Amino acid sequence: MTLAEVARRAKVSTTTVSRVLNQSALVNPATRRAVERVIRELNFHPNLHARVLAAGKSRTVGLVVSNLENPFFLDIFRAMESEAHEHGYDVTVQNTGYDRARLLAAVHQLLQVRAAGAAIIVSEMDPALQAELAESRMPTVIYDVGQPGPHVTSIKVNYERGIRKAVEYLYALGHRRMAFVGHHPGLKPLQGRREAFLATMKEYDGRIHYALAMEADDPPGGKRAARSVLASRPQPTAILCANDFMALGVLGELREQGLKVPEEISVVGYDNIGLAQFAAPPLTTLDIPREAIGRMAFHALTADRNPAKAAAAPPREWLVEPELVVRASTAPPPAR
Repeated sequence: MTLAEVARRAKVSTTTVSRVLNQSALVNPATRRAVERVIRELNFHPNLHARVLAAGKSRTVGLVVSNLENPFFLDIFRAMESEAHEHGYDVTVQNTGYDRARLLAAVHQLLQVRAAGAAIIVSEMDPALQAELAESRMPTVIYDVGQPGPHVTSIKVNYERGIRKAVEYLYALGHRRMAFVGHHPGLKPLQGRREAFLATMKEYDGRIHYALAMEADDPPGGKRAARSVLASRPQPTAILCANDFMALGVLGELREQGLKVPEEISVVGYDNIGLAQFAAPPLTTLDIPREAIGRMAFHALTADRNPAKAAAAPPREWLVEPELVVRASTAPPPAR
């Protein structure tokens, strides 16, 4: 099936069919409806890559994430996809598994198909790739892993502020024995959360005894990390997790060990994924507005399709401030 066959059946020119496919305002509504009806009847699927080459622009944006199993990334994808569809764009998503080689391959593919832009929501950024993206002039959004530039928008989360809020809250409840559960300590953004926890511990000048455990970014990793910190002495009365995904595993391990949450031990997550409020018990966490990030990312990629104007625009950087959401997984520690 070709563009010419659609045009012949709809009794219009191929230019008109092309304008309908590209959502041009130059086609009157009646003609548009007639062409769209023929497209549906013939089950016509245009060659998107050929359209990009012909028109010099794409209606597809890319999203590259570190771990698509983690609902945090899914929430961003859903928001970005919803906003994209509302404005006539598609979103293609790729998962890296925290692997730099897979990240490079995903971004190179987006460059090859001349995507309208790329939102790179990862923790394993390569400095050489950042330079390549800046040189490519493709609109790019990066999350936590780089600096803004003429074609690059940076979204960063103030993880240190969030962790400090959680520790201050737990300390006010009376907790003096805490643990931090994280993952992928070799990746700078994730290492930053661990370092933020350690820096906050230093501020308390020995008034808090703490333990650390680093595992995989999933609930089984959370379970293993919980086993590790529970084996430390003295045992913590509160566990702060790098994200809610791992916190779900922590809660599971505590149940298996017969420890009541929050009566015997408190748990705090990070991200406020949708599942957090349905955990048992509902999870106290730090909210990162994933839906807002997804919408912001899409609009940053498509705000200005004029490269000359984009190059002249000042660097853009958005700083996200996490907010503490208190639920039933935290309480004062048990009396000694």
